Amino acid sequence: MIRDHFRILMVDLAAGRGTIESLDGRDIVAGGSGLAAMLFDRYGLPEHPWGDPAQPLIFAIGPLTGYFPLMSKTVCAFKSPYHDQYAESHAGGRSALSLRFADFDAVVIRGKAPTPSCLSIGSRHLDLRDVHFLRGMDLLKTGKMLRRMYKGAGHRSILRIGPAGENLSPMACINVDTYRHFGRLGCGAVMGAKNLKGIVILGDGSFPLPDGKAYSKLFADVHRKMTDTDMMEKYHNYGTAINMAVLNGLQALPIRNLQKTSDAGVEGITGEAFARDTLLRNVACAGCPVGCIHLGFVRERFTEEHRYLYRQVSYDHEPIFAAGAMLHVTNAFSVLSILDAAEREGLDVMSAGVALAWATEASEKGLLSTRETIVPLQFGDGSAYREAIHHLGAGSNDFYRLLSQGTMKAAAHYGGGDFASVLGQEMAGYATGEVFFVSQALGFRHSHLDAGGYSYDQKHQNPDVDGAVRFLVEDERARVLLTSMVSCLFARGVYGEEVLSDSLRSIGYTSLADDLRKVSLHVQRLRWRTRLRTGFDPLKVAIPKRFLEVETWRGRIDGSYLNALKDAYGAAICALAGPDDEALPQGVSP
Repeated sequence: MIRDHFRILMVDLAAGRGTIESLDGRDIVAGGSGLAAMLFDRYGLPEHPWGDPAQPLIFAIGPLTGYFPLMSKTVCAFKSPYHDQYAESHAGGRSALSLRFADFDAVVIRGKAPTPSCLSIGSRHLDLRDVHFLRGMDLLKTGKMLRRMYKGAGHRSILRIGPAGENLSPMACINVDTYRHFGRLGCGAVMGAKNLKGIVILGDGSFPLPDGKAYSKLFADVHRKMTDTDMMEKYHNYGTAINMAVLNGLQALPIRNLQKTSDAGVEGITGEAFARDTLLRNVACAGCPVGCIHLGFVRERFTEEHRYLYRQVSYDHEPIFAAGAMLHVTNAFSVLSILDAAEREGLDVMSAGVALAWATEASEKGLLSTRETIVPLQFGDGSAYREAIHHLGAGSNDFYRLLSQGTMKAAAHYGGGDFASVLGQEMAGYATGEVFFVSQALGFRHSHLDAGGYSYDQKHQNPDVDGAVRFLVEDERARVLLTSMVSCLFARGVYGEEVLSDSLRSIGYTSLADDLRKVSLHVQRLRWRTRLRTGFDPLKVAIPKRFLEVETWRGRIDGSYLNALKDAYGAAICALAGPDDEALPQGVSP
């Protein structure tokens, strides 16, 4: 049954209890990113540190979750241990559909459990169970234990953390159903600070689909575009790993801590190489017909009789870039072994890989020795990086504990800030040029998905500060609308505003469907107000010197353009963070 209000499960971990609240605002914030920001505005404590037990950990879905294909993501919102500011991370798996079948638009978790615990929620129950025996257990073994403890399938989703989250590392992720992650900005540490080893969502309810032909006809049309056309073909066939060869050919792939942007050696870790040599199967998030998740395998010998244990490891462009190109590890199986090690520790592999790339160059320059790194770090040495990943997750010594706080924090202590590949957080796998670098450095999530800066760089040869800022602001607005629905961003070619409007109208959200541009702009501004209120100042963001040394197919990075664009985009963000009735950035229309 369609409802205009939000149904929110409020969880108090200290008391081990939950209550259900009804909140208005569907026609104002839609859901997902908008709902998460509204909930943090209501329950968050901007002046308090991220680890304060009263800070909320929020999971939110959107109005189209469960009704249309690829509406498969959940938004996780929290105050980040990485920068102590408001943050979001997005993940697929089964979590979104499980929340829909549990009949919750969002879950808000506050307080701290008295012992290491697992929270289980459903439409008719809430249970907080002591799981102190899981403390210190790696993330994969934790998943096996939780699956045995909490029976069910289908609409059951299991979220858990590894040792990195328990150690409160800002690089700790939350694993979702084994192959998906709330990866960036340390939400795994937020779970650890709340003494939560796991969260189990049981979608044990049901919901009716709309009557009439309009919904079924539109669903069939959307489904056809995603399965019978080539619109989503690359995501199924090779996945985003296909970008490795493309970016390498463009001289736009970060390699060896961004010392290079192209190298013939990466032929061994292209999407084609992974598909040819390592691919076992494709899987999909719940509610997705595409199947973009690609699973490779690693092999580990476990008996003297040469018997082996095989494990499945998911891979995409970003993990391959971080554990492969950035570390100059050019064998697909070695990359998968590093990814497997990061999974066990519960680390965001992008931050971990980029941090170890910095540590390797710092070792080459004499700023670090094995006294700090324990294992000698050398570009291309996959076995050393597997061991270093363990030390990073475990916080084995002062160096690794500091590095796990973020590369720039380690660089501030040991030196080497000039060659830290950090854009707000450890960079994503694109070195396309000035617009992308500024987009990630200042973007809301410091993510390559905040806006398509990598695409703008490839399509526009000449510097254009005003044009680039207009693009970044408008592209972010369009993506914010999708993350409020909550759609997988791979489907953005299908879900334009007209299709989203028709989709909402077909299931009964007529008022919301009528003014999507106004809603998306309000959510965009609400998110920025919330971020700035927790301490972010876009005018003070610095971009390390390494990014001025980059050579792409267009030549060397233009430092003047980079800095002018950074200042102009920072000013635009400040304007967006004003009240809704204040002027928008120049050239942006409501």
